[in-house]
Order: sequence, then C-alpha cells, then structure tokens
Amino acid sequence: MPRHYLPSFPLRAARVHEICGPAAFAFTAITAALTRCTFLWVHEAWRADRLHPAGFIPFLTPSDLLLVCTRNQTDSLAVAEEALRDGTLPFVVIEITRPLNLREGRRLQLAAKSGSTTGLCIIPEGMGSNAAETRWRATPIFDPEKDDSTLMRWEIIKNKSGTPGAWNVRWNPETHRLHVVSALGNRAGTTDMPS
Repeated sequence: MPRHYLPSFPLRAARVHEICGPAAFAFTAITAALTRCTFLWVHEAWRADRLHPAGFIPFLTPSDLLLVCTRNQTDSLAVAEEALRDGTLPFVVIEITRPLNLREGRRLQLAAKSGSTTGLCIIPEGMGSNAAETRWRATPIFDPEKDDSTLMRWEIIKNKSGTPGAWNVRWNPETHRLHVVSALGNRAGTTDMPS
C-alpha cells in the first residue's frame, strides 16, 4: 500500500459516518475542506463551546460554513435529516450530545442515501451508533520537528465495508492537502535508540 493512500477516506458519499476524539473538529474541517463546497454544521445552542468561523481559516473559507443552532438534539436530528435528504449541500455535520438509537441512526442513513449526501456525526467517545458506516477517532500527536504541528493520528475503529486501521496524517494549509506520514520512529533521518 503506498504511503499516500488512506482507505475509507474521503468518506463514502450517501452515508453517515462518526468521528470522536480530541482532534474531531480538525478531522471535520479537513473533510469539509476536501469537499470544496459550502457545508452545513448543526450545533445545539445551549452548549458552552461555540464554533468561530475564523478558526477554520487554515482549512477552508469561513463563508463556506453554514451554522445552524438548535434547541436540542431532537431539533438537530430533524435539521440534519432534512439537509441530508435534500441533497443541496453535499456535506452535513451534526454534533451529537446523547447516544443515537438505531431508529435515529437509520433515519439519518436513509436520508443521506436519498440525497446522495455525506453526513458526519461528531460524537463523544464511546457514544457511537450501530447505524454508522464508519467511526473514526482523531487525536493530536506532538511532533518535535514542528513548532506549530498539525500532526494527527486517525483511526478507523468501526468500518462496515472494510477493516479498521490507523494512520498519522498532517494537513498542509498552503497546498490544502492531507498527507499521510510515517510514524516518528520510521522517518528518514531517525535512528533507533537502544533500550
């Protein structure tokens, strides 16, 4: 397998996927940036954490983000389902605050299929739905070679149409490309330390 190859990414269209972990927002921003289009982000208004469009500048133009704030998760699911089914926007993000039951997850999948839209649920760790096509975990990695590191570890922890796996990736804001990089111990110029 070539080093630049990342199976199951970009995310399969007409399906809903999940992401968790401390770098979940970066994963989502990169996924949105690679779609090169306007996308919808559904967020519950009561949450203390707020998205700031300027935070997306390393990834995409903030004007490409349509943010919807809802009262609760029931409203968020309704908005996301309609946006997925409509198909006007090719990418829909929904922040999940409580576990989805199978019916809710299945409704999102059917809506995504109907609209040929890709959905991504940002979930708390351990709160995945059985209906998800893939579930990813994204975590930042300290990189001593870079002062301002964007190195992350992306893991597929659930995959209905493939196998799990893990890759170290880096987003290049100048070229707007995602690079799969070798693990620190396998990089050119590194040597094994005696144990």
